[in-house]
Amino acid sequence: MRWSSQYERLAVYGTEYAIATSHPTASAVGLQVLANGGNAVDAALAAHAVLCVVEPGMTGVGGDCFALYYDARSRKIVGINGSGYAPAERPATLTPAMFGPTSPHAVTIPGAVDAWCRLSAAYGTRPLDELFAPAMRLAEDGTPLHRRVAWDWANEAPRLATNAVAAQVFLPGGRAPKAGERHAQPNLARTLGAIARHGRSAFYEGAIAEDMVTALRALGGTHSLEDFAEFHSTAVDPVATDFAGHRVVECPPNSQGVIALLLLNVLDELRAEFPPASEADHIHLLAEATKSAYDVRDAVLADEGFLGETVAALLSRDRARGLARRIKDRERRRSGAGAGGNTTYLCAVDRDGNCISFINSLFDAFGSCIVAPKSGVLLNNRGLCFSLRPEHPNAIGPRKRPMHTIIPGMITMPDGRPIGPFGVMGGHYQAAGHANFVLNLLVRAMDPQQALNAPRSFATEGVLRVEATLGDSVVQDLQARGHDVLVWERPIGGGQAIMTDLARGVLVAGSDPRKDGCALAR
Repeated sequence: MRWSSQYERLAVYGTEYAIATSHPTASAVGLQVLANGGNAVDAALAAHAVLCVVEPGMTGVGGDCFALYYDARSRKIVGINGSGYAPAERPATLTPAMFGPTSPHAVTIPGAVDAWCRLSAAYGTRPLDELFAPAMRLAEDGTPLHRRVAWDWANEAPRLATNAVAAQVFLPGGRAPKAGERHAQPNLARTLGAIARHGRSAFYEGAIAEDMVTALRALGGTHSLEDFAEFHSTAVDPVATDFAGHRVVECPPNSQGVIALLLLNVLDELRAEFPPASEADHIHLLAEATKSAYDVRDAVLADEGFLGETVAALLSRDRARGLARRIKDRERRRSGAGAGGNTTYLCAVDRDGNCISFINSLFDAFGSCIVAPKSGVLLNNRGLCFSLRPEHPNAIGPRKRPMHTIIPGMITMPDGRPIGPFGVMGGHYQAAGHANFVLNLLVRAMDPQQALNAPRSFATEGVLRVEATLGDSVVQDLQARGHDVLVWERPIGGGQAIMTDLARGVLVAGSDPRKDGCALAR
């Protein structure tokens, strides 16, 4: 499959409202909500419900959610942590062999649905049954697969085949659907309808919860009805750092958003002494800063209350200067961060100036590949982000949330005026992806679409992965600097962004060419 290359997609402009998602159907539904007077939260929820149907390998009701929302009325940014926890009961022994990607022990209690309902109740203006109606129709009647979705789906067919229910739902006729072929999920349509009518209780209590618990316990899981009924998402105070005359805002731990901010602080220190003059300079500094920041992440990041280091210490300039000094002294480190993970990210801005940065994920593509048979809920495998070392801050524990890769971002002026929401997909890549996007936007003077189009790299697992669209001369330059370069034939991540040109009062939106999606504005 041929991937879009640099500068093949142009920014979208509007003056009233905008939305950007990873799928055109979701973008169209979200734009219609905005056109009908719904706000940014309404548009995000409607669009994401569609993504659960049209990109089922990337997201779903069985996953987790984080969001940042700028409320124009209060002029404040609020955060929502909709990441789930491990069950209260644990097996007598838990070995790495038991903790595989399709193991029930890798499934955390899904947090997304509670987060959606919290957002809707606090900030939405339209009822969920109205917002979810398009997604329910698509799930019931079927919808054709787009090219990138079909490609990802086919790659995961062997994993889906390991679970009989997953194979029945996602491999009709014994194979993955192809681009242009319709796929329906009638059980999911009914589950979305129940959530729309009855809210969080429809999912975390009663028949749907019983269906999920039964499916998990049949495979050896320890999840209980109490684990579901007692779960609640949480409102969180965002964390931020100053960079290039702006404020970059993220969700706090257990999200790795704080690592994106640490990475920007390190880059701020490095750029002062080594201003990048070429694409190779840019990639080199990002790679070295990424390795240092991710080493910190892998050592200390965990659920709130278990952190190995305070957020204030992580974001201190002394911490950034110390890491930058080691890079200047050429103390190379090999980051252990994995490269996996699959996600959907979307953002929206409404006519009143409210904006939302919204991300939802199952972690691996199709998560655990465990499907609850009656409700059609595909369950995540987010527990893979726990450490199995009992002394580690991120060690798995009862009702504990794992370190989380998915992170919504937002940029403001120093006085708090919002510039706009942004985010990238790609599992562990996301903190590095946030830093790269912000550099492209604020330092390299790209518009949001150009910042998403630009070739990507990721220093991970001891190598520097670079996209194939990067030129041979840049690769050779990086190799000469001592990097073990791996030209990655697959695209690295995805992303969306909507930024406000304050001087002209214009919204500028972009959607990643690595995905099927699009940005739309009016």
